Amino acid sequence: MTSPLLALSEQQWEDLCDGCGRCCLVKLEDEDTSEIYYTNVACEYLDRKTCRCKDYENREENNPACMVLDRTSFETLSIMPFTCAYRLAHERRSINQLANSLSVKGKVVSEEYIHEEQLMDHIVDWISVDRED
Repeated sequence: MTSPLLALSEQQWEDLCDGCGRCCLVKLEDEDTSEIYYTNVACEYLDRKTCRCKDYENREENNPACMVLDRTSFETLSIMPFTCAYRLAHERRSINQLANSLSVKGKVVSEEYIHEEQLMDHIVDWISVDRED
C-alpha cells in the first residue's frame, strides 16, 4: 500500500501536524509484550503552553529519543497515538478531530522534574496507540 503521505509537499507535511503534543510525551515499552504506554511526562523541549517544540530544527540532536516522522520510514507511526494526524492519513482514516480536544496543554509535567524510576507512576490512559472508542 502506498501511503497518501508520500504525495504531500514539504509545507503540507508540516501543516498536517495538529500540534497536540502527544508524540512529545515519554513512552514506556513493556519488554515482555512490546506494548507501548504513554505517560503525562513531556520532553523537556516541549513548550507546554503552545505544545510545540522549543527547538524544532535541532530536536533530534537535543533528544535522541525524539519521534521524528519523515517520508522514508512509516514504522514509527504504529507507536504514535491513535489520534495522530499523520497516522490517520497514512491509514486512510478521516482527520476530523479538534486539536484542542487532543492537546496535552495543562495535562503534562516536564521530564526535568521527574526521575526515571517515577515514570511508571505517570502512565496515563487518555492516550493510546490503539483505537480510542
